[in-house]
Amino acid sequence: MKQKSIAIVGAAETTELGKIPDMSQIALHADAALNAMTDAGLKPSDIDGVATAGESPTETAHYLGITPKWVDGTSVGGCSFMLHVRHAAAAINEGLCSTVLITHAESGRSRVGARRFARSPQSLQGQFELPYGVTNPPTMFTIPVLRYMKERGVTEEQLANVAVVQREWAAMNPRASFKDPITVDDVLNSRMIAYPFRLLMCCLVTDGGGALILTSADRAKDMPQKPVYILGTGESVETPMISQMEDFTSSKAFRVSGAQAFSEAGITHNDVDHLMIYDAFAHLPLYGLEDLGFCNPGEAADFIWERNTAPGGKLPLNTNGGGLSYMHSGMYGMYALQESVRQMRGSAPAQVDGAKISVSHGVGGMFGASGTIIFSNEAP
Repeated sequence: MKQKSIAIVGAAETTELGKIPDMSQIALHADAALNAMTDAGLKPSDIDGVATAGESPTETAHYLGITPKWVDGTSVGGCSFMLHVRHAAAAINEGLCSTVLITHAESGRSRVGARRFARSPQSLQGQFELPYGVTNPPTMFTIPVLRYMKERGVTEEQLANVAVVQREWAAMNPRASFKDPITVDDVLNSRMIAYPFRLLMCCLVTDGGGALILTSADRAKDMPQKPVYILGTGESVETPMISQMEDFTSSKAFRVSGAQAFSEAGITHNDVDHLMIYDAFAHLPLYGLEDLGFCNPGEAADFIWERNTAPGGKLPLNTNGGGLSYMHSGMYGMYALQESVRQMRGSAPAQVDGAKISVSHGVGGMFGASGTIIFSNEAP
């Protein structure tokens, strides 16, 4: 993709976040979409491309009264929206459509109109993992995390510290679910979920959503909001079964998608001012920092412990509070993208001074998929 040929011109989350028992899942999609259209100064009739995950793009387009020329229903877990951004950018550049709406919403907590998530007994997971009790994210992620901690020498205190630092960012965000300060001892004394994960090392379960609108950089100049340009993109998948990861201490999908995005963007890690790494559990920022190349293998835990990612640090990370403290409705990737856009616009609650380049990185499933988007606020 040509650098900065595509821009984000609309970005918004649902009007409310957290617990929303009076709105169905499809209504949350619509709320986020209409908020993004208002942000961009557009109407449904201006949209000719639709992408979503969790709901069918057919249902979403029909509900909003949109007749698209291009649709994408790619659904590979929480990073699906990073892949949608990449696919939409390619579609616009190829002339398949001109203005794409990407939506996400889940009634993750209230379960109003939410789809039931179940793994088929015929699936690879159903045949080869579920019979052994590996049934949900906490029990799945423990498999690589315990190996990572052993080989990298990471302590439970260092794992807990990831949640502590992110709570510091959440304290500056009025929309964050949890804002009260916590300590390493607080995290380690919280309820055990599945070793080594305590409750405060696990993501929230909330309701909410978000939406993005993309168009060409040339058209973006006439939009009301400051354009946020796409500098580089990447995507990859590894395996639907966490037990079959090539290396439990590193995600191949992370490495491939990250390398693609950085190569396409033509930047180095020193050029990055702001970073979002999907954090369904406290270990994911550690893997992300290492697999994206910001830290050498085994150095990420110390990097966070030394406050490099905390407020005032040299690499601000998960500045909205992340899935551990901000919100997490089930597929968090959209919220990471939203925060990157806010940072590039200069409108984030915990704004990073002078930030010009932001990296937004997501995971899908249990290290099954990955997407990476690099943004810039400097015009081409």
